[in-house]
Amino acid sequence: MTLVLCPGIHDPQLTQAFWQAIQKTASNNLREAKVHTVNDAKSWAFSAMHVLQFLRQTVLRSEPLIFVCFSAGVVGGIGAAWAWQQQGGAVRAFLAIDGWGVPLLGSFPIYRLSHDRFTHLTSQPLGMGQHPFYADPGVGHLDFWRSRTELGVAGIEMGRNCG
Repeated sequence: MTLVLCPGIHDPQLTQAFWQAIQKTASNNLREAKVHTVNDAKSWAFSAMHVLQFLRQTVLRSEPLIFVCFSAGVVGGIGAAWAWQQQGGAVRAFLAIDGWGVPLLGSFPIYRLSHDRFTHLTSQPLGMGQHPFYADPGVGHLDFWRSRTELGVAGIEMGRNCG
């Protein structure tokens, strides 16, 4: 399994905390996944072109990808996922965490997770994916990325339904 993490525009330590929390509660196949984090200053989160360029340099085209994107990273991630697939690559799933205002459509499984009900409801016209989720009561935007185990969503197993 190959994961592509597309964080938003925030302190990289938040993404490290996110991935460390995932690893603590993950199944073996997720713990053993190859993880590529788009965090190079040249790879802007909102630029599909830069994310795709990063993928071409770091990932084999034969590897099916699971995108896990947050905030502005959803913008670049969804565009890169479309382009990756158009160019012959496989996308197993796309997880959009707090990608408010970003259209989510594709021929691969898409999951939209929102930090509150407002974000969830106002994103509905733009595509919700197969299994939408929102935190109720709502939580802070950055907390949703950084502190998922503390928010009571530790039971989400990201690799489970991505096949």
